[in-house]
Parts: sequence; C-alpha cells; structure tokens
Amino acid sequence: MIKIGTRGSKLALWQAEFTRTELARIGVESELVIIKTQGDMIQHLGFDKMEGKGFFTKEIEDALLRGEVDVAVHSMKDLPTEQPEGLVITAVSYRDNPADLLIVRKEAIDKTKVFRFKENAIVGTSAARRKAQLLDYRPDAVLKDIRGNVPTRLEKLRTGDFDAIFLAAAGVSRLDLPLDDFEVIELHPTEFVPAPAQGVLAWQTNRDDLATRRVFKQLHHTEISAVTNIERRVLQLMEGGCQLPLGVHCTRDENGNYHVYAACLLGDEMKRTHLSSSTNTGVAEKIVGRLR
Repeated sequence: MIKIGTRGSKLALWQAEFTRTELARIGVESELVIIKTQGDMIQHLGFDKMEGKGFFTKEIEDALLRGEVDVAVHSMKDLPTEQPEGLVITAVSYRDNPADLLIVRKEAIDKTKVFRFKENAIVGTSAARRKAQLLDYRPDAVLKDIRGNVPTRLEKLRTGDFDAIFLAAAGVSRLDLPLDDFEVIELHPTEFVPAPAQGVLAWQTNRDDLATRRVFKQLHHTEISAVTNIERRVLQLMEGGCQLPLGVHCTRDENGNYHVYAACLLGDEMKRTHLSSSTNTGVAEKIVGRLR
C-alpha cells in the first residue's frame, strides 16, 4: 500500500486521486494522507511577503523524510529546483494545457483594450511573474493580491472584489469548473509566458526508497521531463524560487527540436527571448545569458 502525501485543496486532491487512478492502472493499491502546508495556513499574505521557498511543499516533504508517506504529489511549478537532502523527483505526469487564463467579469469588459478588460481594472494575482508580464502589456492595471483555492478565487471575482483574476488553465480543466458567467481569455504561452513546468505533476520520493521509485518509473513521461528539465534549469540558473518574476516555456516539435520562450523582469525592464535548438545542450544557459 503506497501512502500518497497531499494538500487538502480541491486541486491537490484531484492530483492525488489522479495518482491513485494511475497506480491502480498498474495494479498498485494506495491511500491518501492529507497534510496542511504553510501556504494553506497563511491566507492573509501575498507570496512575496512569506518567508523562504516551497510554501506548498515543505510540510509534505518533511512527512516524506520522516517516512509517514511514500510519495508526495505536487504541482511541479510549486517545487523549488533544489530538492531537500534525501528526496528526488522520481517521475512526472503528462502535461495539461500550460497556459494562463485571464477570467474577466462581464461588467469589466472593454473589447477595444489588450486582454479585453477596462481601463484601471483591479486584477487579482499573487504571482510576481503574472504581475510583471501583465503590467508590461497593461500598465494601467491595478494589481491586488489574491489568495485561496480556485473556487474561492472565482467567488471573490463573482462578488466584485476584482474585475479580473488569473488562473492556470490546467487547474480549471482538472476541476471542470463552469465559467459561463465570465469572459475567459486564454493567454498564449509564447506571449504570456507561464511558470516553469506549469501543467505538470511531479511525484517526489525518498532517494533510497527503490521499491516506490520502481513503481513510479512506470508512470513517468520522459518526453515531458525533457522540456521541464530545461524550464527548471533556467529557473535554477536565475537563482529564483517560485516568486522570481520569470516565465519559461519549452516545447519539442516532431523533429526533436526544442523551442524555448522566456520572459523575466530584471530591475525595471521586462526582458523577453526565444531560442530554437536541435539539442538540449546549453539551451538553458543561452536563455539565461540572453535574459541577463
């Protein structure tokens, strides 16, 4: 019986149940262990005001190190690039839609504007990356931190606390949420660059737990890790946690060529770059060199 460590939010539970289904598909039984994280408990602060990295992962990783759970399932974009001593990312999932969505109240729509929201609209996000890229396109936008799970954020939008909010397309599709009463704008990942590894789940285990690692190797998507490795390497080289205002998105075409898009706010300047390469060697280093 494999014990799966997870947060208790609806999206985290979806991820954990997906893991259970994947394990059942290869004949392995599992159960869920729900763990509260710092990110769940501190709801009144924006991420940039909270200490350290790994707001949504540390407590689960501690349980993993203590042997209370056998595997942790994370949104890979929430995972720091440096793994705690003794832990490894053993496998990654398929990739859901990596794009960001901008969800706009119907009352705040102005179709003549970029992103179709009105002048001086109040836009909810706690992500430095989204704030930086939005202001680059719409300097008039009024940014306001928003916390809580996906349904909570939508409720805040519905009641008029915000004119628009950001959500990851992957989270919306996984929770199958009705958005008919809003205008939904999907932002193209090459123009509004998502977080490294957005849309991918990571399965983390103890390095020495070879039995669990062998099980999860059967669920591993090598073609996805080929691109997320580049995205996360850029993040690592930029020495940023999930609060660095950095977006990186990598795809691989049918000929095996890599296409990488990156955007990062450095000082007061939004830097953007794009690189295509037939090999993954040195790609992340070149992207960082161009950004800097």
